[in-house]
Amino acid sequence: MASWLEELERREAAARERAEELRRRIGELSQQLAVVEEQLSRLAITRETMIEILAGPVESVEPVSVTTVPEGEERAERSEPEPVSGGSPIGVLLIPRRSDGTEVSVLPQDYRDILEVLADAGRGLRTAHVAAALGLDEARSTVESLRSKLKRLTARGWLDEEMPGMFTLTDGVDVNR
Repeated sequence: MASWLEELERREAAARERAEELRRRIGELSQQLAVVEEQLSRLAITRETMIEILAGPVESVEPVSVTTVPEGEERAERSEPEPVSGGSPIGVLLIPRRSDGTEVSVLPQDYRDILEVLADAGRGLRTAHVAAALGLDEARSTVESLRSKLKRLTARGWLDEEMPGMFTLTDGVDVNR
């Protein structure tokens, strides 16, 4: 018959072995979870982008045609927005580049909401803070989708990114017009 000390050591060794196995499985599952969460985030962003694209052209966005007109003839200042390929809305610029005189009203409502949040804050905000101010959940896919919108607004001249991840309104953007 084994002594109680030997039995205790045997049980401790078995428990350590089981704990190590569980830690290994947790590590594997954590890696799998990270991969699936990344995929979910990308799918959510893709879904939102496709909804924007398939919504069609924004009526207030009218690209200016750049053509030379012989002297004395009238020049057409604006042309109808046209998709890139055969009737498909893909290729229509929903978020126009900002220029002097461009009003916030040309943007889709969700983009105007973002600009209003930043105007109300009066300082730079990170994506998570903008999401909270908009009443969005803090899920990774939601925050990443919002980050892509902030980056798009920055690339088109509506926002500035003074430091990486810190977004502010570009000088001259008036959300009250």
